[in-house]
Amino acid sequence: MKTNNMYIQESRLARFPYAKSIKSVILCAFILMGIQSSIQAQDSIRYTKPSWFFGVAAGGNINFYRGSTQKLDGGLTVPTTFQDGSGVGLFVAPLIEYRPATSRFGIMLQVGYDNRRGAFNSVNTPCNCPADLISDLSYLTVEPSLRVAPFKSNFYMYAGPRLAFNLSKGYNYQLGINPAYPNQAPTAAVEGDFSDIRSNLISMQIGAGYDIPLSSQYHKTQWVLSPFVSFQPYFGQDPRTIETWNVTTLRVGAALKLGSGHKIESRKAKEVAVIPEKVIIIADPKYTFTVVAPENVQTDHQVKEVFPLRNYVYFDLGSDKVPSRYVTLTKGQVKDFREDELSMTMPKNGEGRSGRQMKVYYNVLNIVGERMVNNPSATIVLVGSSEQGPKDGRAMAESVKQYLVTVFVIAPSRITTDGRDKPIIPGMQNGGTKELVLLREGDRRVSIETESQALLMEFQSGRDASFKPVEITSAPLDSNVSIDVKGANAGFVSWTLEVADESGKIQNYGPYTQDEVSIPGKTILGNRAQGDYKLTMVGKAKNGNTLRKETTAHIVLWKTPVTETGTRFSILYEFNKSKAIKMYEKYLTNVVTPKIPKNGTVIIHGHTDVIGGEEYNQRLSLARANDVQDIMKDALAKAGRKDVTFEVTGLGEDLKTSPFENKFAEQRSYNRTVIIDIVPQKLVSK
Repeated sequence: MKTNNMYIQESRLARFPYAKSIKSVILCAFILMGIQSSIQAQDSIRYTKPSWFFGVAAGGNINFYRGSTQKLDGGLTVPTTFQDGSGVGLFVAPLIEYRPATSRFGIMLQVGYDNRRGAFNSVNTPCNCPADLISDLSYLTVEPSLRVAPFKSNFYMYAGPRLAFNLSKGYNYQLGINPAYPNQAPTAAVEGDFSDIRSNLISMQIGAGYDIPLSSQYHKTQWVLSPFVSFQPYFGQDPRTIETWNVTTLRVGAALKLGSGHKIESRKAKEVAVIPEKVIIIADPKYTFTVVAPENVQTDHQVKEVFPLRNYVYFDLGSDKVPSRYVTLTKGQVKDFREDELSMTMPKNGEGRSGRQMKVYYNVLNIVGERMVNNPSATIVLVGSSEQGPKDGRAMAESVKQYLVTVFVIAPSRITTDGRDKPIIPGMQNGGTKELVLLREGDRRVSIETESQALLMEFQSGRDASFKPVEITSAPLDSNVSIDVKGANAGFVSWTLEVADESGKIQNYGPYTQDEVSIPGKTILGNRAQGDYKLTMVGKAKNGNTLRKETTAHIVLWKTPVTETGTRFSILYEFNKSKAIKMYEKYLTNVVTPKIPKNGTVIIHGHTDVIGGEEYNQRLSLARANDVQDIMKDALAKAGRKDVTFEVTGLGEDLKTSPFENKFAEQRSYNRTVIIDIVPQKLVSK
């Protein structure tokens, strides 16, 4: 005779009838994950990644029952209501997947067997007898999904509707014996089909997976194993038209897929194909190709840098606290901070200039604090601008004030705060639709304004004047290799540059559309001190022809004597502006130009941030550089000087030559700049 405990054990086992099958699926998945194609094709034939995949998905449905049920069918209503429960069912389905290799997006379709088996929690009936109810619902499921690989990696997410058509609706009801009468004969289990079962359901699912390639791109047929997990909430998953029973499912499994790639021509075949009739040698005098690579001296020297100090503190969207990337001190550290000693902690890596400038800028609060301590009569106004309104802008300004008052012990009466919904010179314009997040980040800031001359740049006054710059001593810029393709803008759709070293190793730059391009010598040389290079311009003419012309250059890494010092200045521009403000004109005329030695050279590089089109930014950067040159030439002419050589280049938003990154608003702000290098004649002649 079976005891009550035996009935309970059987009931629990009934919740997991597919446990062995699911274990087998998981075991197979792990075995397939370990199978990697160790035999690579002996030839150089490679194939693209497939766009279409076909395969099968299998896994387990972990089903969670919520709500209640009591009426099982037309002839059986049990004495006690069953509530909640859980169980595991089998899922298996063929699948089709389409996802172009170059796109983040794709579509998936699975059609197969979907079991929602489970057991309700045991209940006691009025006779003090335990009762168990097991359901065996199963469906034909149709699951179309949108597939997204957000990082263009093997990880993907998917979501879509679930259309389910009922296949089975069985139940098993077992009434146990009263524990007080253990010798009582057990009641036979009742099996049947639930009544009032919906014939179809419409619900949804969301999931994620990871594609593990099982074969390389040297095979036309490529296999992929994709472990996945999906969540199907209870919305739309009420299996019956009566009562409150609903089902939520967590599905865990793996899909095995295969697809066919397209043959990629070998490099050798491509080289043969690159000899079309349209490839001709440039002979037309309308197109000229010139390369200038300065022969620089192989020793070290230092450069005195004058860094502009942007009087903005940029805040993260959604926060009124000073971002952690700004350098903040404790009261105990204030006594050791010196603006003129910042160069002692400057980075020494290859990206030194941007590191030095941002080290200076991220100390802006400490520099302002020290200047106010040293000048007790100086006062400032903190104006916070926020897209959330003046109240939030003032809260941002109060965060800056709190730091200066608490750490540098500045009297609160010397600092006034205000709030606005946008700065005086905003990036966001009414009706704008492009790159709004970057513009909004640039406008969310606290401006530090002052009329105290001790804090301001020479020849400047007023609350909108720029702060006095910070001077440090550092290493020089790399020399630039200048490429001039006169007529390119008029005659070419675009052109590229191939740079080959002595061993034949090729570097490619471009495509470009402008006539002049400047590439840092260090970018070409890498870790080499010098080298001989063959440079080939490959232009795509507007008539469809491909034009080529070659030249050679000896490139030397820039290093100059340690005994000589050049001077470097920077001019900052407001968003989308190409004209220097009046205050900078006085600074360039009365401070910078007089420092140019006799027969010296002035190297001017213009830059922009990444907001806007690439071609527009290149023109804007050149306009900024020419603006600075015009101001300095005018000052030299008034002084009767004609001994200065100018080298002017517009570098646009080019990430290879950009002074700073473009991740934060302050970096984009400092990229709107013109860098001025003043080089003595003896440095140039060497």
